[in-house]
Amino acid sequence: MAATPGPFGEAFRLIAGLEPDLVEIVLLSLQVTVTAVALSAAAGLPLGATLAVARFPGRGAAVTLVNSLMGLPPVVVGLGVYLMLSSSGPLGPLQLLYTPVAMIIAQTILVVPIVAALTRQTVEDLDAEIGDQLTLFGLGPLARGATLLWEGRMSLVTALLAGFGRAIAEVGAVIIVGGNINHVTRTMTTAIALETSKGDLALAMGLGIILLAMAIAINAAVVALGRPSSAERRT
Repeated sequence: MAATPGPFGEAFRLIAGLEPDLVEIVLLSLQVTVTAVALSAAAGLPLGATLAVARFPGRGAAVTLVNSLMGLPPVVVGLGVYLMLSSSGPLGPLQLLYTPVAMIIAQTILVVPIVAALTRQTVEDLDAEIGDQLTLFGLGPLARGATLLWEGRMSLVTALLAGFGRAIAEVGAVIIVGGNINHVTRTMTTAIALETSKGDLALAMGLGIILLAMAIAINAAVVALGRPSSAERRT
């Protein structure tokens, strides 16, 4: 009699066979997270650049606030979004609760401070290096910020990857506003929690392996982008 494969073997079988439930969960997770990161980039990049180059009353407090929001507790964000989208909340009529849109909103709120804070630091560092040249060109704050964003684009990709890593591994906020509904809002993290509690270790481990592979790939990309090119090393 053939031996029954253990959870590890079954997990790899599910991955290799592209088991439909597993593929559906992974694709939904990527859809939600990529959308959230794109929205976070649209908001966080200009916000970070503005905090770096603009001078206005309360700027120090704004920088402190953005840095503090990087540590937002996910469950608190989930609760806040839940209250906004619930039937008694201001956005209740839109009926977005327990949909992928609700999860995107929660992830975006978590990622925007990360992107904004890292962008501010990157742009500030660049401004210290080449700011005098930009001043000679007579660039205003808007053009100056846009130029510095372009010059720091590779470092800013690292910021977006950091945001992606935070969002793809999120479970607290996502499960509150998404509800972990099968075929609707079940992501990798929420499915791992559910399947583990049910004792279905094969699917949980299969998703865990994919999530771990993504984390390793993101960290490898961050390290690669942080290395100086051969031309930079020669200078």
